[in-house]
Amino acid sequence: MTTKDWRKALISPRESIRKAIQTIDVSAMQIALVVNEQKQLLGTVTDGDIRRGLLKGCSLDDPVSSIMNERPTGVSTEATDEHILALMKQKSLHQIPVVDRQGIVLDLVSISSFLEPPRKDNWVVLMAGGLGTRLSPLTNDCPKPLLKVGGKPILENILNSFLESGFYNFFISVNYKSQMIEEYFGNGSRWGINIHYLRESQKLGTAGSLSLLPSVPQEPFFVMNGDLLTKVNFFNMLSYHEQQNSVATMAVREYEFQVPFGVINSQDKKISSIVEKPVYKFNVNAGIYLLNSSCLKNIPSREYYDMPDLFKLLIQEEEKTLAFPIWEYWLDIGQLNDFQKAQQEFHNVFE
Repeated sequence: MTTKDWRKALISPRESIRKAIQTIDVSAMQIALVVNEQKQLLGTVTDGDIRRGLLKGCSLDDPVSSIMNERPTGVSTEATDEHILALMKQKSLHQIPVVDRQGIVLDLVSISSFLEPPRKDNWVVLMAGGLGTRLSPLTNDCPKPLLKVGGKPILENILNSFLESGFYNFFISVNYKSQMIEEYFGNGSRWGINIHYLRESQKLGTAGSLSLLPSVPQEPFFVMNGDLLTKVNFFNMLSYHEQQNSVATMAVREYEFQVPFGVINSQDKKISSIVEKPVYKFNVNAGIYLLNSSCLKNIPSREYYDMPDLFKLLIQEEEKTLAFPIWEYWLDIGQLNDFQKAQQEFHNVFE
């Protein structure tokens, strides 16, 4: 079983973690193979390796060798498809490099070559009730989730991303021009999914509409803003949430802010140092969440309530709340320039 364009997944150990992210994205294989000049396999880097490195404080400019798995699993050219698939299942691997006796990479096999993504019963709640006033006049006659990017409504792109990861149970929270959204998506049968609607009679914020759920979900469920374009792997995020026994997980993105002036550090009026135009890095809320059903008891019924308020309460109660760092493409379509950027970037990123 051969995978096309596997050579795009190769990377030198001297390259940066940032370059590894680009390599994983370009190859669409969810893995980078770290090789020397002779193309001998030195290690592998996956989504999980990158996130663990970021959580430990690694910089995107650190060498990829600092986070790679130095003992990767590989198979020989004699391995059959049956043997490869069994090894993948045994070791919970999604990709396996094929190497010769000298350790030179000859191919890269993905589990997607054998299997369809597993169906996941977890609910997905999409927030699509906002007015979209910052996108006026585009939203004067059309709700923001129905604005088209890449020839499809923003919300349809989100549904397709979840569907590719095996999720099929959706709830869409609606308010502004809700009839247009419901008419377009219906019950979801066109996509082979289930869609139900949470109808807000008043604005309930990014978490308040969860009080409208018809029952308590049995498994962790996603909550996501309905105006995001992203290539986040939702299956990986769910695995992270479950493996870490998290009560509530928030996807976060690194945000850089450069001070346009020299910053003066002083002590007792004496200047101790001058830092010219420093860059500060922060993790910011990316608008994608995973919650256990126990979180629902904290949400007031039919009242305005935002997701950050829920996390603040959970933190105060010392519940386990985790950050899930995302490095994949992510864009919040909040303003007209964001919408224009989405139009320009969509085909290069998603096709």
